[in-house]
Amino acid sequence: MTSGFGATGLLTPLIIGDVLGALDSIGVPVVQLLQMADSIAFITLAAIGLTVIFGMMGVINLAHGEFIMMGAYITTLSVNVVGLPLPVAMVLGALGTAAFGAIIERTIVRRLYGRLLDSMIVTFGLGLILTQGTRIIFGNSLQSIGTPFGEVPGYTYSAYRVLLLFAAIAVLGGAYLVFTRTEFGIQARATIQDAETARAMGVDTDRMYTVTFAIGSGLAGLTGALYAPSATIVPGMGQSFLVESFVTVVTGGSTVLLGTTLAGGVLGTIDAIFSNLYGNFIGQIALLLTAIIVIRLLPDGLTGLAHTVRDKLGERQ
Repeated sequence: MTSGFGATGLLTPLIIGDVLGALDSIGVPVVQLLQMADSIAFITLAAIGLTVIFGMMGVINLAHGEFIMMGAYITTLSVNVVGLPLPVAMVLGALGTAAFGAIIERTIVRRLYGRLLDSMIVTFGLGLILTQGTRIIFGNSLQSIGTPFGEVPGYTYSAYRVLLLFAAIAVLGGAYLVFTRTEFGIQARATIQDAETARAMGVDTDRMYTVTFAIGSGLAGLTGALYAPSATIVPGMGQSFLVESFVTVVTGGSTVLLGTTLAGGVLGTIDAIFSNLYGNFIGQIALLLTAIIVIRLLPDGLTGLAHTVRDKLGERQ
């Protein structure tokens, strides 16, 4: 199925197949490489929205999985009911979830800043409402879209799943540019670090909170949109993203975007290796054990280690 991708949908698997064939010819374990790429993409995309909302804003959003579910539902309904091309439906899924996030921030979350326990309880309740409301309105499942691009020639592996790694890299890069290289990013980080000082300098802090939360929500919706073609669309699908996203953000450390990149790479690699050798259940256990060890040995997370290494290299020079 090449829904909305035209000739690209025909050429992409052929190109990927040629690249993987070349790697296979020089002895690279292609199957393991594909599993690793898939795991890294899943963990990174699952965490990126939470990176902004939890890592930057300090709001423990236990409805994060339901925001991902919302993006998947909007995308699927846009394709199956409205008949939109898949790329357009994905954009609509991200934007729709971002708009919903902005409404939630203005009406609910704004009263919960600095109240971690309260934010956990309220967002947990919000997640239950979204899940049950979705089940009541749309039933227990939606008809799937179908995965575009087909399988990679010579491998029983979806070409679309391979492309998700590049999507994860692009999303991380875009988020990094927005929050570090734009005036909005500077104002948003200043607001989150010291709202009173930012307000005194003329920053509209209320707007910054709303837009930042909307961006985090939209990134969660984008994750759901990207996985809509390959996932089973059910009201509880967001729960499969929730544990990995929190573990990734906590393991990554204080520099949230760098932390997500490092943690996604490390945790995704470990999950793929152990899942390939011993099954998915052992892979999940290995992922959680790795996170516990990192948190125990590196209180500042992987970014703390990266900064320490950078400082030591700077001293030597």
